[in-house]
Amino acid sequence: MKAQVESFFDQETSTATHLLWDEATGQAAIIDPVLGFDQKSGRTSTTQIDSILSYVKQQQLTLMYVLETHAHADHLTSAHYIREQSGAAIVIGAPITRVQQTFGAIFNEDDSFARDGRQFDRLVSDGDTLLLGELTLQVMATPGHTPACVSYVVDGQLAFVGDTLFMPDVGTARCDFPGGDASTLYQSVQRLLALGDQVTLYLCHDYPPQDEQGQCREIQTRVSVAQQRQHNIHVRDGISQDDFVAMRSQRDAGLAVPRLILPSLQVNIRAGALPQAESNGTAYLKLPLNVL
Repeated sequence: MKAQVESFFDQETSTATHLLWDEATGQAAIIDPVLGFDQKSGRTSTTQIDSILSYVKQQQLTLMYVLETHAHADHLTSAHYIREQSGAAIVIGAPITRVQQTFGAIFNEDDSFARDGRQFDRLVSDGDTLLLGELTLQVMATPGHTPACVSYVVDGQLAFVGDTLFMPDVGTARCDFPGGDASTLYQSVQRLLALGDQVTLYLCHDYPPQDEQGQCREIQTRVSVAQQRQHNIHVRDGISQDDFVAMRSQRDAGLAVPRLILPSLQVNIRAGALPQAESNGTAYLKLPLNVL
C-alpha cells in the first residue's frame, strides 16, 4: 500500500486532523480539520490549518478532498476555508441532512439555510468509494454518536473513524446528541473491529486519563483493531450490547454539554462557512437559551 499519513493535534480542542496521501501520485485528503475559535472574543483563526496547508505545499501534494467523519460538536471545521484555498471537495455522510434539519430548527434558521446538504460537495453513503490516486477509500457508515457518522477505510488496511472510538483507555463516543443511539454505536464499532486485527484506526480525539500519580500518558492518535478488541474499556471482546448500552446510557447522563457545541454546529452544518453576514457586514452566532 502506498498510503502515507501525517497527523496534527490541536491542543485546544484535543482534536487530531489527519493528512492522507497517495505516495505514487501525490493526491491528498485532509480528514477532520479544525478552525481555531476563541469563544471569549468570538474570533476565528486559521493558524493551525495554514500550517497543515503549508506542509501540503512543502510535500508537493495535490489536495483533492476534505473528509468529514461527521458534524463535530467540539470544534469548528475549517473545511470551507480549505476549499477556498485549494479547491478540494468537501465530503460528508449523506445523513448530514438529518443533522441540518435538527439543528436548523434549534437555531431557528430561516429559508436561506439549505437543509439538503448542498453546502458540501459530495454526500456519501455506506459502500461508496472515493479514489485518491491509486488508493481506494471505502465509506463505512458508523452511526451512533450522530446519525451522519462515517468512517473512511483505505485499501482495507487503515481507517479514519472520527469519534466512534477513542483510545482503549478512554473508550467510545457519547450517544446522547440528537439522533445518537448506543445500540447503533455498538453495532458500528463491531463493524470496525471486524476489519481485521492488523488494521490501523486513526482517531479524531484523545483525552489521556490520569494515573494514580496524576500523570497522563502521551497523546496518541492511532491504534490497532487488535488493541481495541483486547483493551477498550467500553467495547473489548466479551462486552455484550446490553452491557454497553447500559454503561453508555448511565455515563452519558452525567456528561456536561461540550464547550463549543453551539458555535461548532452552527458552522459545521454549513461545511465550515460562517452564517451570512448581516446588514452591518458582521456574521453572528446564536445562543439558544434553555434548549440543550
